[in-house]
Amino acid sequence: SDRLAEAAAEFLHKKTRKELWGYSRDENLDNAELIQEKYIGIRPAPGYPAQPDHTEKITLFKLLNAEQNAGMILTDSCAMLPASSVSGMYISHPESRYFGIGKIGRDQVNDYAKRKSWNEEDINKWLKLVLAY
Repeated sequence: SDRLAEAAAEFLHKKTRKELWGYSRDENLDNAELIQEKYIGIRPAPGYPAQPDHTEKITLFKLLNAEQNAGMILTDSCAMLPASSVSGMYISHPESRYFGIGKIGRDQVNDYAKRKSWNEEDINKWLKLVLAY
C-alpha cells in the first residue's frame, strides 16, 4: 500500500505538470528520468529535509479538510493515518530544486518560534533533529 500511495503521488504530479497546470505539456520522460527527477518542479513534504517541521501537516490537513475529504487523520506526533498516506506541495518553478536545510541556529529558531507561537518545549519536540545547539 505504501508503494501504491507513492505511485499515485507520482502519477498526480505528472498529471499536474502535463494537464492540470500544463507547464510541461510536452514532457515525455522515461522511468529512469522520472526516478532521477528530471521533470520541472519539486514536490516537498513535511518531515523531509527541505521541510523538517511535521506540524505543517496540521495546516495542510485543515486547508484540505483531509479528514472529511480523504479519510486521513493526524496522530499527536503528526503521523498520517492510514499509514500509507502521503502529503506534500507542488512547486512548479523551473529553477526549484530539492534541498536540505541543515542545522539551524538560535536566531533562526527564535524567529520561527515567534511565527509559530511556540515555546522552548515545542521547539525541542518538533525541531530537535535540526537544532545546531
